[in-house]
Amino acid sequence: MARIGLALGGGGVRGLAIIPLLEVLDELGIRPCCISGTSMGAVIGALYASGMPASGIRAWVGDLLEEHAKGSRFPFKLMARWVSFKDFEFGRHGLFSGGRFMSLLQEATRVTRFEDLQIPMKVVATDFWAGKQVVLDSGDLMSAIRASMSLPGLFTPARIHGRILIDGAGVNPVPHDVLTQCDAVVAIDLMGYMEPGIRTKPNVFRSILGIFDIMQNAVIEAKLKASPPDVYIKPDIYNIDVLDFDKTWTVLRQAEPARETFRRELKSLMARLEKA
Repeated sequence: MARIGLALGGGGVRGLAIIPLLEVLDELGIRPCCISGTSMGAVIGALYASGMPASGIRAWVGDLLEEHAKGSRFPFKLMARWVSFKDFEFGRHGLFSGGRFMSLLQEATRVTRFEDLQIPMKVVATDFWAGKQVVLDSGDLMSAIRASMSLPGLFTPARIHGRILIDGAGVNPVPHDVLTQCDAVVAIDLMGYMEPGIRTKPNVFRSILGIFDIMQNAVIEAKLKASPPDVYIKPDIYNIDVLDFDKTWTVLRQAEPARETFRRELKSLMARLEKA
């Protein structure tokens, strides 16, 4: 069997668009030999690599949304229906520690270390002071994911092996180029876009997120030119900000049309690999 690598991009709530595409993999009986993930891609990737099917991930997200919709009294909409606001760390380093969410994720995966995953995984983070990519693939899984999703200003940075690590999307938003041991690589890009008609003057917070998106798109473009994956798909996710967690179901609906394109691309890839 050909060794298929799966690279999952970041994008906050947009990253949930990965779920319908994973369902296509399950329908076709394609099991990746390795998964790489950045930020939300690392979260969804860890669930999948732990052995949870795509349908189970969809159900887990739905249960989590329902739970927090009932229990959250947080006055802002940002992430209020998904990330639990029980780990505030007001101060210089970030608004949330992410500890509560990581506990929920570990409970779902029932995995603590990379070595316990059913599918090997690589998690990408950014070494803040060195300004370089860090690929984590052994040891404590939750610490690695926590580092990869540490969006500056929102989550407090993580410290692993003496390094200060932040969101991996700063250096590798769709980490397909780290899957060098595979026969073929499938990459899922979740950056999305804003329609021109709704563009207004951004506030300070949206300006910061927008700059981050611009940087990520530039990195993705450069990496696609330098080392293109065998299959690259970008679901048509639009008018969704990275923290619009109250629009989760909209994201999942917008991702649906990409299923058939993805299915055709995968079947074509498998046919080429069988002939090789």
